[in-house]
Amino acid sequence: MLNNEQRQAAADAILKAEQTREVCVQPSKTWPEMELEDAYDIQRRWANARIAAGAKIIGRKIGLTSRAMQMASKMTEPDYGVMLDDAVFKDGARIPAGTFIKPRLETELAFVMGEDLQGAGCQMHDVMRATEYVTPALEIIDYRTQVPRAIADTIADNAAFGAIVLGGRIFRPFDVDVRWIGATLSKNGVIEESGVSAAIMGHPAAGIAWLVNKLAPLGDGLKKGDIVLGGSFTRPVDIASGDVIFADYGPLGAIGVSFE
Repeated sequence: MLNNEQRQAAADAILKAEQTREVCVQPSKTWPEMELEDAYDIQRRWANARIAAGAKIIGRKIGLTSRAMQMASKMTEPDYGVMLDDAVFKDGARIPAGTFIKPRLETELAFVMGEDLQGAGCQMHDVMRATEYVTPALEIIDYRTQVPRAIADTIADNAAFGAIVLGGRIFRPFDVDVRWIGATLSKNGVIEESGVSAAIMGHPAAGIAWLVNKLAPLGDGLKKGDIVLGGSFTRPVDIASGDVIFADYGPLGAIGVSFE
């Protein structure tokens, strides 16, 4: 475990890396005794600094929802981070690639909460009932630390969240089978990845139920209006200035953005 000074030093280093676009040393390399509890506290300290500077939390992101990614990171469960209002883009946006350090992009589903959801014992059906609508989304992930990274580094680095792109059709959670939403992800006219939403823990709502249960001991939960990214069902695709991205969700619409 780390002490308060070490946790704050790690949060400050990640914040500086974000501001300067220059990666910092992995916290776990500086402090090998670092544990997951330390990592989430470092994340909270980073978020508090961003909020003090004027940003607002608009929701949460969940990562490592696929078994393949958990095995690669030597984790047995997902991780989570916060999403801030200054990292939201819409379909058709021209996004400055220089905003990020080494951005990659994934296809996801965004759940928008219609009511508060908090407390232990949350199940998938609770998530579905509490969700106002679901919409296709893209997540831009980014690393503010050097690589290779331990899972504690990823969590401390806000679960690698960079930005969210919202688009496509808005639909109510019971209007379609959210397990079987397919998508293709194209870069510069070439399909790089494809996948189906059932790859997210068998059901996209499963990760959100997991998150609510993880937040319960902290006295925290999801609030009405929160946007929750449920996890990727395609592998991340590298992006750079000049790239044009098109994610096709079939009958649920598409998202197109370019990077400059």
